[in-house]
Amino acid sequence: MKIPAFTNKIKIGVPAFRFGYYSNLRNIIGLVPDAEYSPLPDLFSMQNRLANRLNRLAGRELFQTFDRNNQFNDLDLNRVDLLHLFNSISYGRRPWVTTFETLVPRFRLALRPEQMDKGGETRLRKGLTALAGKACKKLIALSKCSLGYEIDLLKRFPDYRQQITNKMIVLHPGQATLMDKYEDKPVSPPGKVRFMFVGAAFFRKGGRECVDVLKTLREAHGFDLELVLVSSFKVEDYATRESPEDVRRYQAIVQENADWIRHYPSLPNLQVLEWMKNSHVGLLPTHADSYGYSVLEFQSAGCPVISTDVRALAEINNDRTGWLIRVPKDRLGEARYASAEQRQALSGSIRTGLEQAVREIFNDPDSIRRKGELSIERISLEHSPADRTRRLCEIYTEAMNA
Repeated sequence: MKIPAFTNKIKIGVPAFRFGYYSNLRNIIGLVPDAEYSPLPDLFSMQNRLANRLNRLAGRELFQTFDRNNQFNDLDLNRVDLLHLFNSISYGRRPWVTTFETLVPRFRLALRPEQMDKGGETRLRKGLTALAGKACKKLIALSKCSLGYEIDLLKRFPDYRQQITNKMIVLHPGQATLMDKYEDKPVSPPGKVRFMFVGAAFFRKGGRECVDVLKTLREAHGFDLELVLVSSFKVEDYATRESPEDVRRYQAIVQENADWIRHYPSLPNLQVLEWMKNSHVGLLPTHADSYGYSVLEFQSAGCPVISTDVRALAEINNDRTGWLIRVPKDRLGEARYASAEQRQALSGSIRTGLEQAVREIFNDPDSIRRKGELSIERISLEHSPADRTRRLCEIYTEAMNA
């Protein structure tokens, strides 16, 4: 596919610091066949490398790097036609677009106005000025939820609102179907039901609840099931607040139940996709996720998904194509997990919803096939890679010609 209005291959610049990150590979790099994608050094990347090195030497965070991760300034020295950033903003004059999963500027205090100091507001206004400026051509929200976060931010800064909202669109990630029809799956119900969970952040993505609920139902009711678990049990100080002791405990539980839990700390993506094709039901009963790429991959493999309804998940999963667990959320769709009581209530909702969904599956095994067929159809209609490429071509053409 040729990019409209261009006869030669154009160069798309992507910050070198995060060039190979999954978010860039999933949403930017290689999606337009006639574009050349170049990793670009910049001032913020250089500062971050130095800060990270000093932080490692000190064994603690001497220098905060989060905000620098989401800013770009190469003094317009790199020779590219257009910048495509992810969760980031540019301060240069070269035309640029940005794709974002929550909001931009993605600064540490942007979601916490009550904690905003004068320096933080100055930095935020500088970022908003860049978004409203002539060089910024398009803000691409990954979901309606992300768009809502951005609109909510702009309510606090009405002098920027119109200029920025005029540039905003929603463009969900593309996803190729892994099969044309459900009958192409190597496995099919009835019989043993194979569930699959994928996510390094085992606790945040609901792995603890998955293991507990499946274990209980298997032992108490004799449900014939197995679990393919792909997780490194990554510890995060976020959402679920797990401890190293929690990790050791659940690693031991997984090992003790190796007769029905097949655990991989990690797998290449192609092997993950093969397991999805060979599984019946995907699992993402997550406490916190901005999007949920694994849901798209599961659905593309004819695997209906049990997920929570946080953030964008309510847009990409439903009770027709899978099973949606309703959990306590705020007005923007984020689950409530700020306090220990909220985290306990959230986990309880997830456990209840998981148990209900698994019981429904064993009461009606054919629901896996019905929902699996609809999942493939949904991906084909709503996440066509060709449609996304065509839309990006239009965005790039408009940006270059404006």
